[in-house]
This record gives sequence, structure tokens and C-alpha cells, in this order.
Amino acid sequence: MATRKPIKKRSVPATATKKKAPPAASAAKRKAAPKVAEVSPEESPGADEAAAEDDSAGDEAAATAKSTGRRATAQSMASKQRDISVSEFFAKNRHLLGFDNPRKALLTTIKEAVDNSLDACEEAGILPEIWVHIEQTSTDRYKIGVQDNGPGIVKKQIPLIFGKLLYGSKFHRLRQSRGQQGIGISAAGMYGVQTTGKPVKIISRISPKKPAHYYEIQIDTKRNEPKILNGAGEGVDIAYGEKGAKDIEKHGIEWVDQPHGTRVTIELEAKYIRGRGSVDEYLHQTAIANPHITLHYTDPEGNVREYQRAADKLPPEPKEILPHPYGVELGRLAAMLAEAEGMSITQFLSTKFSRVSPAVAKKICTTAKVSPRAMTRKLGRPEAEALYHAIQATKIAPPATDCICPIGEELLLKGLYQVVPGEFYAAATRPPSVYRGNPFQIEVALAYGGAAATQNVDKDLLEDLIEETDARTIRQFLVSTFNGLGTDAADRIMKAASLGTRQAPKQLKPKERQRLLDAMQNVNVAEGQTMEVMRYANRVPLQFQQAACAITQTITSTNWRSYGLSQSRGGMPKGPVYIMVHIASVWVPFTSESKEAIASYPEIQKEIRLGLQAVGRKLGMYVRKRMRVKQQGDRRDIFMRYLKEVASAVSEVNGVDRDGLYNQLLTVAKRVTADADMKLDDRGRKIKEPSEETDFGENVLIVDPKTHAAAIKRGPAAVAVAEGE
Repeated sequence: MATRKPIKKRSVPATATKKKAPPAASAAKRKAAPKVAEVSPEESPGADEAAAEDDSAGDEAAATAKSTGRRATAQSMASKQRDISVSEFFAKNRHLLGFDNPRKALLTTIKEAVDNSLDACEEAGILPEIWVHIEQTSTDRYKIGVQDNGPGIVKKQIPLIFGKLLYGSKFHRLRQSRGQQGIGISAAGMYGVQTTGKPVKIISRISPKKPAHYYEIQIDTKRNEPKILNGAGEGVDIAYGEKGAKDIEKHGIEWVDQPHGTRVTIELEAKYIRGRGSVDEYLHQTAIANPHITLHYTDPEGNVREYQRAADKLPPEPKEILPHPYGVELGRLAAMLAEAEGMSITQFLSTKFSRVSPAVAKKICTTAKVSPRAMTRKLGRPEAEALYHAIQATKIAPPATDCICPIGEELLLKGLYQVVPGEFYAAATRPPSVYRGNPFQIEVALAYGGAAATQNVDKDLLEDLIEETDARTIRQFLVSTFNGLGTDAADRIMKAASLGTRQAPKQLKPKERQRLLDAMQNVNVAEGQTMEVMRYANRVPLQFQQAACAITQTITSTNWRSYGLSQSRGGMPKGPVYIMVHIASVWVPFTSESKEAIASYPEIQKEIRLGLQAVGRKLGMYVRKRMRVKQQGDRRDIFMRYLKEVASAVSEVNGVDRDGLYNQLLTVAKRVTADADMKLDDRGRKIKEPSEETDFGENVLIVDPKTHAAAIKRGPAAVAVAEGE
């Protein structure tokens, strides 16, 4: 066997192991360079090594940047990093909060202020009374003022509530409330300062025995802190009584004299437009969902609209609950375990979550193979994950529902009837349900209108309405006087009457008024009318992003043809119908920070669909019955038209008594078309023949549309006379 020869080591020349001496220029350059640190290694251990490492890294980065043509290094980029204030972020991204255009900004500002007022009044147990005033200060600027009769705000909290984003009391508690994030009203003030430079003005009083506090505030967006501009940075105190009235006049404060309450005034760049998505529509819908409020509204044209409360009782106060274990994700569970000190797993589960008893907690621990007596601080990520999966596999009772407060079917009918004209009303409240461990409840109400209010006006009433109105044009008169009449319908009436769009109603001549009356009575304004959808979340109307909302998507996917309405595939049903859908929840799943649309959770859509079907079945029964009455009436008219001729012809042929035969035929015709005489009571039941009643069930209201008070908005003088003033 051949043997390998050993490999001889090569000898390396001595000159190759020595370091090469630096050039003279380089040595001189190093001598001229300043020393980086004079601290000895004993005084600062590792300082020289760190300095040397930074220098070498910097030299290497600079050399690399120079050779590759880079514009920045890691060191230069690191020097530009800084914290971003939340108010600074939203100042640049205000569209996320609903301030993406002037029209929407006006609505969002009023919405946030009204929501805060309602929450404050209800939490204090006070029946809300709210004043909303809009005043145009220049071509594209408006000043809005919203005041309530709530409990007021203590002095030190006023700047924080109105001058700091993400500050509030509602984010961390699980109970139904309108506001959630603590962003809305302070963001509205920030938008006002950005667009006009005018500060937010707040005056609040907590008692007639104590002074009111007046602040002029703007947000320091760099630090997300309030900046108080009046009273040398301390605000101004306003006394109660005559002295206070003088101070209010001196400072130019707008205030409706109340023993307690808060008023916020914001001037902003905005645009006021009537119709869909307007302030008028928002307040109109707010009055429907909150029948316990009194609302005074003055629009930019000086028109005053009063919404009187239909209920003298506050809704029940929702109670705060603990989070349900089904709604807690793994990361949050691990964080809660880390925060819980001095607790066993059993104590942690039974005290930090709702619906978890010690027995259920022990069952969860057994499933997770974790000792019930183990301390939370000793658990790691694997144990937390095992607990999370054990929670999902354990049957736990749904959370308590006293944390949410639905409107109720009776108040839904009252609110809808008071504001929306119609002849048939139905409401349904679904049982509470749960999504992601959060309890929620769906309510649906429907108003079906017959003939439009314009078709029930006679000559004398039209003359009275024209004299009472403050409208400048005929279109404005029609839209503001007849509830539910849109601008398109008003334009069709004006076109049929051959009237100009800019003509003033009080300047119409007698012939023009007659043409207007004829057009109002003969133009079918309901032709091609699409169902009007009103979406609510925790009693707050949602005005924008309708197509992206789970409510709209569920309505369009419902088959309304089976309920007597026409509907194209995937579209909204046609007809004079108003549909209202309300979701009440401890945490509404909005699709964005502007809170304009509901996310499409399957559990939520299922409950909406069941609620729509409940009111849809009642509507279908009513529509079919009404159609049967109409068909039998038309059939009787045909019989009546020819009965005399038939009786005369038979009398001539058979020689029978003509009048007697006619009476017999008339009796038969009335019996065959008996449905034409059908009359219904306010619950949809036949009055004449109880044995043949059709029961629509509970929570149904049927009225005569001709006498509906909500169909026509009378002027202040007529209202005063009607109230006996």
C-alpha cells in the first residue's frame, strides 16, 4: 500500500509579516486630527473601544457612500428620527376623521359636539335640551355653536377635553356610549384653528352658585397639548347673575342662560348645503333616534326648527362590564397576564373577565394543562397560548346585555312617526347577540308612505303656508315645508307649474299659485323613489360611506319583492319607504376613525337581516291588503258603471222589475267586492268584521296620511296658534 509523503511547510519571508509603514502624508494627517476622547479606560471602561468602533464605522460608511453614490448613511438617517405627536399626525391626515371637504367638515363638527352633549346629559340623568346655531361669517366660513343643559365640566378638565387628542373617559370602559376615542371635538377645534386661525371658545357652568369658566383654546400639535389664549393662560371666570351677564357681553360670549351646561363655539372653513348628508338631515335623524331630547336649531339663513321631545323619560343607563374572554386575542391575553401581579390563574380568569366563574376558570386550566394555583407572573408565552386555545374550546356564557341600551320598539315608532310622514309604521328589536365577545343589539323600524303631503293640500292651506314661510325661493319652500320631499321632486313640481327656480313664493300671482297647487296635487313625486335608509350606531346617525356599510349591504341583499316592493338585482328597493337600522354595542366596529360605516361581521349582518325580515313581513301583509282593497274598489266601479244598463236590458227581455233587479245586482256586487269597504284600525286590524281580522302583530302603527302632523312643517305663527299662545 502506497504511503503519502508529508507536506512540507512553505517558509514565509520575514518582510511579509511586517506591517507596511503608512505614507508620510497619511501620518501627518493623523497627527493633525483632533482626539475623540481624553477619558482613560479606567475612568470609562470601554469608551475608547466604542469611540474607535463608531469612528471606524463612520469612516467605512462615508467611504461606502462616496464610492456607491448614496445620498445618506445610517448615521445621518438616525439623526432625523423623532417622535410624532398624535395631533400632528391627524393634522396632516384630517380626512381620516371626516374633515376631507368643507361640507363634510361642518357636519362632522356639529355631530361631535351634539354627541358629546347627549352623552353628558344622559350620564348625569338630565333630559337633554340642545341648542345648535350656525352663522355664516364670510363666503366660505361658518361659526357653529352647540350648547347643552348638561352637568358642565370642571375647570381643570376643559382645556384637556377640547385641546388634546385621545383624551377621554370612554375608551377603556365597556359600555354603550356615542363617543369612544376621545378625538372628535378636539379634532374639530384643531380643524377650525388650521382653516381660520380662530381659537375654540368654551364656556361651562356646573352650578348657579359657582362661576362659569370661559376658555379660548388651540392645540399645540407638536406636543398634543392645549394652549390657553385668554386670561393670561388661565381662562376667565364668569359670575352668575347680572354681573355675569355684563362679563358675557364684555367678552362677546354666546350663551343661552342656563343654571348649568356647556357651550362650544368653533369658526371653521365650511360649506352649508341642504339635502342628503347635510346638517339638517343629521339633526332630523338624531331627533328620531333620541325621542327624549328637545332640539333648537337655527340654520345659516336664520330659519329656526324646533324638535320637541316625544318621551319624558331617559333611556336606562348602561352598565360597565368586564371584557369577555372570547373577545380577547392572544397578544392581549399575554399582556394582561404580565400586568396581573400576585394572582393565581383561577383568580385572574374569574376577576378580569365577565362570565368566568371559579368552576369555569378551573375547567379552562384543566384544558390548557396549567395548574389552577400557578401564579400569573410565572407563566410564559407557551402557557399563555395554551390558555388562549383552552378559552376558545370552553363553553362560556355570553356577556351580560345590561351594558347596552336599545331605543325600544315603542320609542322607535314614536320617533319615526313624529318626524317621518307615512301611513304604515313597524318596528322590531332583535335579541342581544355577540361578535368577538362584544354584545350588540339590532333594531329595525320602517315607515311606508302613501300619497305625498303635497297631494293633500287645498287652496286655503297653500295660501296659509306661503304666508307663514320665510323661504326665498319656491324650491326652498317646497323642500322645507313638506317633509320627505327632495329637490328632484320639487323641480318636477316647478316644471309642471311652469315656474322659475328663483321666484319667491310670496310674490306669486293668483294664477301662478293655482298652477303650483295643480302641479302639487297631480305630479307623482313618489315615481321612481328609492328606499331611504337611515343608519345609526349607538343612537348616532351615520351620514357618509353608505355603500361600504354592512347595513346598506344587507338591505340590498334582502329580497324585498316578496314584501310587495319592486327591486332590481343587487339594488335598493323602490317605493315610498323609510328604513331605519340601529346597532347598539359596547364597541361598534367602525371601518375608519371618522365613524361613518359599520364593518361587515357575519354575526352583525345576520342580525340585521333577521330584523329586516321581521318588519318586511308586516309591510308585505299591509301592502297586499291595501292592493286588494284598491283592486276590489276598481272592480266595483266597473260593476257600478254597467249595472243599470244590465238591469234595463234584462227587464226588457224578461219583463222583471227593473229597480228590483238593479238593487239585487248591487247587493251581489257589494258582496263580491266586500274588500273595498275594508277599514283598518291603528294596529292594522279590520274594524267591521273582527272574525276576518288580519293581525300584523305588535309594534305596528297605521295612520291617515292626510292628517299626519309630521307631513307639513308649519310656520312659527301657526304653531303658536295651535298651542294656544
